[in-house]
Order: sequence, then structure tokens, then C-alpha cells
Amino acid sequence: MKLRDKLLLMYVLSVFIPIVVTNVVFYNVTSANIRSQKTRDAGMALNNLKNDLRVTIDQGVGLSYSLYTDPVFNDTISRSFQSHFEYIDAYNSYLKGQFSGQMNQGIRWYQVYTDNSTILSSGYIDRLTDDVRNSDWYVQFQAYSAPYPALISSDQMLSLVQRLDNLDTGGREQLLKIDLNMDMIKQYFHNSGFDGKVYLLDPGGHIQFSNDPTAEAQIGKRYSEIQFPNKMIPFEITYTGINYLEGWSLHGVMDEEIVLKEVRKSRSFVVWLACINFVLPSIIIAAMSRSIHVRLVRILKHMKKVKTQNFQTIPPEDARDEIGQLTMEFNRMTETIHNLIHEVYLADIQKKDLELKQQEAQLHALHSQINPHFLFNTLESVRMRSLIKGEKETAKIVHNMAKMFRKSISWNQNDVTVKEELELIESFLQIQKYRFGEKLQYTIEADPAVLMYRIPKMVILPFVENASIHGIESSPGVGIIQLFVSMENDQLHIRLTDNGIGMSQAKLEELLSYLDQNTDMGEHVGMKNAYSRLKLCYKNHFTFDIQTWEGEGTRIQIKLPLDPSAMPGD
Repeated sequence: MKLRDKLLLMYVLSVFIPIVVTNVVFYNVTSANIRSQKTRDAGMALNNLKNDLRVTIDQGVGLSYSLYTDPVFNDTISRSFQSHFEYIDAYNSYLKGQFSGQMNQGIRWYQVYTDNSTILSSGYIDRLTDDVRNSDWYVQFQAYSAPYPALISSDQMLSLVQRLDNLDTGGREQLLKIDLNMDMIKQYFHNSGFDGKVYLLDPGGHIQFSNDPTAEAQIGKRYSEIQFPNKMIPFEITYTGINYLEGWSLHGVMDEEIVLKEVRKSRSFVVWLACINFVLPSIIIAAMSRSIHVRLVRILKHMKKVKTQNFQTIPPEDARDEIGQLTMEFNRMTETIHNLIHEVYLADIQKKDLELKQQEAQLHALHSQINPHFLFNTLESVRMRSLIKGEKETAKIVHNMAKMFRKSISWNQNDVTVKEELELIESFLQIQKYRFGEKLQYTIEADPAVLMYRIPKMVILPFVENASIHGIESSPGVGIIQLFVSMENDQLHIRLTDNGIGMSQAKLEELLSYLDQNTDMGEHVGMKNAYSRLKLCYKNHFTFDIQTWEGEGTRIQIKLPLDPSAMPGD
């Protein structure tokens, strides 16, 4: 049998069929048991939430009854005070102490409202103004006439409101409003252990609080109007026998998928049975796969050696399966490649190397026929002749040309100092000045601190040449070329500006494409050469930017690293 068929048949007979049958038998039993347990746990969690919520509300009810049954307190807030000083004295001597120590964890704030005009708004006592009477909680409270507190929901806040009319108030209206601690209630809902959404409903069946993230949009809606998916398990617990909570209820909705998810996590019993059917087949598979793994790894190691031109063959083995055949074919292929490389490829390389050396020798012989110093001496002769004739300007220009030519034949290194590069640019601009006359104005400014730093030779001059020839020559007015070299943040900043004819956006994009790609535009060869050498020397450690405005000029900025590790030649 083929190796693939062996492994497939072994897995189907020894692993797959036994595990599938075992899991199917026990999965249904486990699912039913855990589903029932999950439902009971959810009911207990909802009942615990009901008790926790009642404890918090009872704390507010206890405070409400303590103030409701206090005759001295009720007599004090309903009394007519002759002056503000009399009220302040009563507040400091009794009322202030009455309120101290009344706060607890279940109460966020409480306030006494009265329409007694002789009382000042202070601390926990406030005037019962028209704004208070127009508030939502006050309007809702008017529907209650019972002597016990009324639980009211307003502005996402649960409050207990009670009339302080246990004693004769002299016709004055007095109310106590206790705001429950919504953070604690919210914590009860989120830590209830109920794996689903819980809703607190008022006696009218309206949602007043929930742990649902979208509950804010559902507050005030009737619970019966909410559409739930079909696979939902509902729960309901109603407060009964408590006058101030009569009719309030907790409704829970749990997604059936959550129950099934927990069932899937609770498969330990099924897993243990599956392991029994898994151990023996695994031993068989491990024994066979070990042999396969060892032989495949050996082939892989020899294949990696071929990458380093180590054509070592694998020791032959007496095997008839696919791995044995692969080993023999690998040995045959390795020997063939080794022979081809030594007999054909190396011989061809030697032949081409000989031809290349012959071409280099011919080129060297051709170069040696031209003595560049002859041209330099000729320029010097012209300069001296011009001085003898009194043509100082011509002599100066010839001298600049001679300096440029001398530097071009004397620079035997790939990099020069910034100072040397600027001297070369100065000579070039002097020649252009002689050519253009007053039409060309230029300035060169350099920070003395950067003059001795080394940069690739002739990487600034091509851009200066382009500015003078392509930018200034076609400009009708006076052309200005400005070159600034400075050091900022361990970088050499080179900024070249001109007020020439500039370029259009399309021309700029064409130029940038030319600089980055191996295209031929027929011009800007010097810029292309300079940009290529910058990329070769600095790789991605330099910045090159061109900004141009058609009819206004061009600005080129080059930033080169001054870090010695990124210097050319390192």
C-alpha cells in the first residue's frame, strides 16, 4: 500500500470511527444534564439579584421611615421662623445633626423639599419651587397617595419619594426624595452571574433598568414590545408582599446558545472516554510516523546542504515506499547537478572571465593614449596668454575651467569634503556668471562646522548646473541661485533654490519617475547620476525632495546623515 493509504486507513479504523461513535452517545446525555443545571443556576442568580436589589432599596426605606416618624424633625421644618437667624440656629442645633450619619452605601443622595418660605435652602433641605414641581419625578409622584415611600424612575435614576405628613404640617407640603446608589445597582446587575440580559420593570411593565448595553434606548418602553430571537429562555421574578415594591419585577432573557456553549465546554466526561479510544491508535501512529519523520528530516538536511554547494549524497537504504524512491532520486539529481556545475558552468565562467579581462586590457590601452594633463596645460597656456593681453575676465574664466578640470582628473576617491565641493560649484557659477552677465546672481552660504565633512563628489554640482541652464537660461528676468549648507539634528542639510521657469506638476512627476527608474529622457543625466550615487552610498538614510512652481522657480532639499556609520566609504 502507498504511504498515504496506510495512514488514512489507520486513522479511520483506529481513531475516527471510535471517537465519533463515543462522542455521539455521550454528548446528548451531557447536554441534557448541563442544560438543566444552567437553567437552575440562572434562576438562582436572578433570585439573588432580586434580594440584593431589595436590600439596597430597604436602606433608603429605612431612612425614609426614620425621618417620617420623627416628630421633632417634622415640627421643625413646618414651623414658621421669625428670622433667618432663628432658622440658622435651629439648623445648627438640631437639623444639621439630624442629617449627619444618615448616608450609607445604598443611598447616593437625599433631599427634603418644603414650601415653607421661612426656611433657607441649605444642606439637605431645599425649597419646593415651581421648577421642582415641574420635574418628572414630582409629576410621577402625584399619582401616589399611600403613606409609604414610592419607588420612582426618572432621568435614569431610581428614587424613593415620601410625603412628610405624619404630623400636622400647617398646610405646608413637605417631601423627602432619596436617590439610590445607581453604581451599586449597576454592579449588582453586572455581577449577578446571570448569563443574559436582565430587566427591571415597574408595575406598568415598563423597563426602568437593565444590564443590556442598548438599555438606554429601551428605558421607558414596554417589555412586551421588545422583540427577542426565538431561541431565548425567559425568566421572571415579581416582588410581592412589599408595599413599596408591589408590582415591580425582574425579567431575565438568556440566549440558548450560551447554554449550549457551556455544554461544549463541559465535555470532560466525554473527553475521558475519547482518550481511551485515542491512546492506542496514537501509539500506533507515533510508531509509524517516527520512521517517516526521521527519514524525511534526513532528506531535508541534505537538501539544505545543496544550497551551500555541498553535494553530499544520502546513504542508500533498502526501502520500497515513496520516501525510499525520493531518496534515490535525490541522490541521482545531486550527482547530476554536481557534474553539470564542474564540467559546464565553471568552464563557461572561466571563459567569460578571460574575455572580460581581454576587453579591460584593450580599454586600458585606449585610455592610456590620451593624456588628460595635455588639456589642463593647454587651458593654463590660454589663461597666461589672456593675462599678457590684459583680458583679466577671460583669464579668470579660463582659470575656473582649469580648476574644475584639474579637480576632475585629480580626485582619485569617491568622496570629497563639503568645502571642496563648494569650491567646485563656485568655479562653475563664475563661468556661468561670465556667460550670463548681470542676468545671473548667486549666493553660497555654508556653516563652517560642516565644511570638513565628506560627501560623494559632484552630488551638488549637477543640481546647480540644472538650475542655471534649465531654470535661469529660459527666464526673462534676473536669475537668482541660492545654495545653503548647514547642520541640523546630526544631518547635513543642502537647500538649493532658484527663481527660474520651474516645472509643471506633470513634468515634475516625469522627472521623479526618471530619477527612480531606469528610463531615458535624454536630459538631466547629471541629476540622474548624482541621485543614483546618493542611493548607492546612503541607501535609505538620506532625504531628497523637489518642490517647483511653474513660472516661479524650483527648490531642491537634500538631507544626508552625519552619523559615521552612514558615511560613504564606510
